[in-house]
Amino acid sequence: MDLEQKLRDKTATVGIVGLGYVGLPLAIAFSQAGFKVLGFDIQPKRVDSVNKGQSYIATIASDSLSAVIANNRLEATTAQDRLREVDAICICVPTPLTRTKEPDLSYVTQESEEISRCLQPGQLVILESTTYPGTTREVVLPILERSGLKAGQDFYLAYSPERIDPGNKKYSIRNTPKIVGGIEPQSTKLAELLYRQVAEVVVPVSSPEVAEMTKVFENVFRNVNIALVNELSQLCEKMGISVWEIIDAAASKPFGYMPFYPGPGIGGHCIPLDPYYLASKARDYDFHTRFIELAAEINERMPYYVTSRITEALNANGKSLNDARVLVLGIAYKKDVEDLRESPSLKLIQLLGEKGAQVSYNDPYIAKIQIDTGTLTSVELTDEHLSLADCVVIATDHSHYDYQRIADKASLIFDARGATKKLKNNNIIRL
Repeated sequence: MDLEQKLRDKTATVGIVGLGYVGLPLAIAFSQAGFKVLGFDIQPKRVDSVNKGQSYIATIASDSLSAVIANNRLEATTAQDRLREVDAICICVPTPLTRTKEPDLSYVTQESEEISRCLQPGQLVILESTTYPGTTREVVLPILERSGLKAGQDFYLAYSPERIDPGNKKYSIRNTPKIVGGIEPQSTKLAELLYRQVAEVVVPVSSPEVAEMTKVFENVFRNVNIALVNELSQLCEKMGISVWEIIDAAASKPFGYMPFYPGPGIGGHCIPLDPYYLASKARDYDFHTRFIELAAEINERMPYYVTSRITEALNANGKSLNDARVLVLGIAYKKDVEDLRESPSLKLIQLLGEKGAQVSYNDPYIAKIQIDTGTLTSVELTDEHLSLADCVVIATDHSHYDYQRIADKASLIFDARGATKKLKNNNIIRL
């Protein structure tokens, strides 16, 4: 039976490589759609958790995972040799930056080599990891063809960017349109057919490069607009007006505007990294993405700016940041998730510690963090901890927090998220 027919009648086995924030939801979605799914991960702890039906991602309910495990629709393994058993392979591995902010495709290349070693005629391989335009054709394709098989003839290859938004209760894999671009028409057709089993809308594009650029552009768009409002917040502070009030007022316009909000920096896997992936690729064409790189720089400087504002707020209260007790609320990179990736709160804690502050933190989703000086454990958000702090910093605006109580108990608050903009307490300093 050919792959197209297997996808249509759901007798194909789908392999998901990397069972993190992208791969695990995708594995569950295909399992729920009726496919047999084999999940691959290099971490035995993750594999054991999946096979026991125990979710390690807060936004994924263990009930949904255990249900597909019980129905024998999903199995996880560390054995890469079992890639031979699947009909379609979705690569969902990390694509971080190096220390010098260059793209690190080591996980993609390593996994491509594993797949090449096991590649079978008729298999479909899809890269989902965020990356620069050209990765699928220039990096993944040559590695896979070392197998002796020819893409578009013996096997199929496409790119389909993940669009996972951790913690978003409105949009899921099912109702978020899926972009697919194959290296030739049949690869696009098969990738489109696969994703139509789990997504209501699939948008085919002409090439992997278009699909790759689409993903990068989406995140650079957000990065640039966040940088704009972060810079605006600094100007508004000097002018003595509220950036939060300005954003709310501007959002009343029903066309030509969408609100973005300032904060202590940006986090997550994609938005802080994608500008550098694009800038690196642009240099291959003797082109410099000055506007995009400037936006990334503005956002990266925000933890430093917030640290200076906290210092000023303490000074105005007759305190020095050196030896001050600072309680940071929220370590996750965004509200109501347990995701620490590239969180600006980590940089903020580092900077405060370097200035001599005694830093503690609370986060209902994250029990412990590792920093350069050791391990920090989330403290209980008691009235005593709030009142003893010289400054309480709202770094992540979790819905869990009672902001009125926090404002009533703390002597000084620096709100980097606008969480207290409706409160009237005079001990609050806002970004």
